[in-house]
Formats: sequence, structure tokens, C-alpha cells
Amino acid sequence: MGLDAFLPVAFVIGYLLGSIPFGLILTKLAGTQDLRSIGSGSIGATNVLRTGRKGLAAATLLFDALKGTAAVIIAGYIAGPNAAILAGLGAFLGHLFPVWLKFRGGKGVAVYIGIMLGLFWPAAVVFCLLWLATAFTTRYSSLSALVAAFITPLFLWWFGQLALAALAAVLTLLLFYAHRENIKRLQSGAESRIGEKG
Repeated sequence: MGLDAFLPVAFVIGYLLGSIPFGLILTKLAGTQDLRSIGSGSIGATNVLRTGRKGLAAATLLFDALKGTAAVIIAGYIAGPNAAILAGLGAFLGHLFPVWLKFRGGKGVAVYIGIMLGLFWPAAVVFCLLWLATAFTTRYSSLSALVAAFITPLFLWWFGQLALAALAAVLTLLLFYAHRENIKRLQSGAESRIGEKG
């Protein structure tokens, strides 16, 4: 199989890895209530935190990030940077729209970080620092993600990583779409802050 022929395979591999719902799996194994029935209904780490299980939330964050990292590293090793980029896009879409959960998944923050970690680690560091700084000052997880995702493509573009900046821009648009209800609640002042169960 030529490298170009592998590109669709790389996307599928990324999608399948990204669609693994670690938040749902971990909370079910721990015996908590169905994650989709609380908070935002998302399967990501922020919603896992609303169960009161900080360890589970941390594990969800880690595994969701690593599935993005694994996707780009595996595809990149087999067929180079273009395959890695497509696998990253696939992993992100798999997390947001997993076929196993009727295309209702998470919001992509951890996977975004993991993808950047595998492709250009300084971008992952910048994303995390921006998230932490915004979260510390506002205590809004969603706003922190939006700020970090907005700036990350600009950071990549500034450092000449044009292909990665284009990927990050697409991921950012998808992340904003996944956070559309959060954006409405932020505008109305009804968004829950970090640590609240609502």
C-alpha cells in the first residue's frame, strides 16, 4: 500500500481510537450513574468531575488525550506527517461523534491537547497554560477551552507550522461547535463553574 493510499486508513484508525468513550467506560466500571444523565451529558473529563470522582476525571482526561496522541504517532510512523494530520482529525471527530453512542460524544478538549502533543508538543503546552490561566481567573472550563483553542492555531501559524495551524483551525471550529450550548450559557450567565455540579 502506497503512502497516499494509506491516508484514508489513517483517518479511520484515528476515528476508531478517538471514538473510545473512556469517560463512560471508567464511570461505568466505578459504578457511578450514567455520565450522559448528569451535567452537560458529555462523556468528557469535565462532566466526569461532576460525579465527584476527581480520580476518574483525571484518568478520563489522560486517556482521552492519549488516544489523540496515539492516533497521530501511529499514523505518522507508518506513513508520515500527512497521515498523522488526517489521523488527528479522525480522532477528534471520533471523540465528538462516536458511532457507538449515536454520534453524541465529548467536547474535544483533552483530545485536542493529545493531538497537539503528538504533532508539535509546544502547542500542547501553550494550550494547557492558556486553559489553566483562564480557568484560574474565571473558573469556567468551557471558556478556558475556547480561549486556548482560539489562540493555538495562531501560535502554530506564528511558528511556521502552517499545516498544523490549518488542522488546529479546523479542530477549533469543531470545538466551538461542540461548545455551542456552553457559549449560550456563558452569554446568559448560566454556565456552571469548575467544581459545581449543575
